[in-house]
Amino acid sequence: MNQKNSLGLNLCFKEEENPIVLFREWFEEAKKSEINGANAFALGTVDKNGHTSVRIILLKDFNNEGFVFYTNLNSDKSKAIKESPNISMCFHWKNLLRQVRIVGAASQVSDKEADDYFYSRPYGSKIGAWASDQSSILDKREDLYDSIKKYETKFPDQNNVPRPNHWSGWRLKPIEIEFWLGGENRIHERLKYIRRKNNWEKVLLSP
Repeated sequence: MNQKNSLGLNLCFKEEENPIVLFREWFEEAKKSEINGANAFALGTVDKNGHTSVRIILLKDFNNEGFVFYTNLNSDKSKAIKESPNISMCFHWKNLLRQVRIVGAASQVSDKEADDYFYSRPYGSKIGAWASDQSSILDKREDLYDSIKKYETKFPDQNNVPRPNHWSGWRLKPIEIEFWLGGENRIHERLKYIRRKNNWEKVLLSP
């Protein structure tokens, strides 16, 4: 019989009181098994008309303050977040049979955080942030290539490309984090952490 923790769950759930610590442990495991990037997640938003949308993007940082990703502030996802900051994330690590769902409210990162990350990006990605009017209608692909050439000419020094004002990051501060492990016959194991002021409460969920 497989060993279980004090809640009757697989030992991969540990005995952590802080879900961020458990997420970090699962994330490190996922980086070893997910060849296409463990930091990919589905981001769910709701716009001003109540329409939901989901897309796959990349996690760039996380700590006890929340989970950070970067984007164009004029993109559809940013517009939706400005209208309704309540968003959700879902990580699915197929090779581990694990999933993590995170719910919370988003706020923009500081200019320093955005600057630090932007300056760490490859030159082409920096130019792309200037050249692409993300989520807008593109008449023809050549227009984008022309815009890229324009900004390559404007910023020829690869080490001196400023961050555009329309490009920054969002931080989701979680109020709920659920850890899921796939089980036989769909008898999955689910553990949810719920924030109660400055503390986390752990509850088991039915499969």
